[in-house]
Amino acid sequence: MQNILLTIQYDGTRYLGWSRPEKDGHHKSISYKITEVLKKLTGEDITLFGGAKTDPGVHALAQTASFRTGSGLSPDHFRTALNEYLPLDIAVRKAESVPERFRADLKAARRTYQYRMCTALVYNVFTAKYQAHIFPEPDVNAMKQASDFLIGKHDFRGFTPVRKKKGTIREIYETTVHQTKDELMIRITADDFLYQMPVIIAGTLLEAGRGLRAPESIQRIFTGTEKAGAPLDPKGLLLQNIQY
Repeated sequence: MQNILLTIQYDGTRYLGWSRPEKDGHHKSISYKITEVLKKLTGEDITLFGGAKTDPGVHALAQTASFRTGSGLSPDHFRTALNEYLPLDIAVRKAESVPERFRADLKAARRTYQYRMCTALVYNVFTAKYQAHIFPEPDVNAMKQASDFLIGKHDFRGFTPVRKKKGTIREIYETTVHQTKDELMIRITADDFLYQMPVIIAGTLLEAGRGLRAPESIQRIFTGTEKAGAPLDPKGLLLQNIQY
C-alpha cells in the first residue's frame, strides 16, 4: 500500500463544499468528484481524508487530501490523470508520497482562510465571482481592534449556526485585516474551524467596521450575551493553506 498526499485548488461555486452526506447531495461535493476519478484509475473504493472541510461555495488555493491505495501508479501519474479527468474548476497542483500513518485531516496543525472584499464604488466584473462587494469602505482600524479579541483559545459556539454543546473550543493564532486600493482582506489562522465560522467572523468584523457594534463585543459573543454578525457571502472565502 502507498499513501498519497494531494494539494488541490478549486473554485467552489458549483459545489456543496468539500464533503457532503450521501442523503444530502454528496455527488455535488469536491471530494466526490476526486474519489470518482481515483476509483476509475485504481479500481478501488478510495477513502479521501481532507485537511479542511470547506463549506458550500468556498474556494481553495491549497486544500490537502490523502488516500491509501494498492495501485502501483506513481504520484506524478496520479496528478496527471486526475487533472485530465477532473472538471476544469478542480486542479491537483501536487501529488507526493507520505508515510503510511499520515492522514491529512488528523495531522493538520493550522488552517488559514482569507476573506476578500471589493470596496470600490463599482465592483470589478472580473473578480466579482470571488469577492464580496462592500461600499462604502468600513473603518479598518475598528475591524483590527475587534479581530484582536479573537486571538487565543475560546468557545466559538456563538460563531456557528450549528447548535453544539461540546467540541466548539478552537484556538485562533493570528488575524490580519489588510487594506489595499479597492480591496479589503481578512486573514485568519486557527487550529480548526466550525461550520460557517470564517464567514460569520468576517461578518462580525465588518459590523464593527461599519459602527454597528463595538470591537469589544467579541467578548460578549463568547459569553453568549450577544449574537455574532450575519455570515458574509461564501464566494469571498478562500482556504489559503494548511500547515502540518
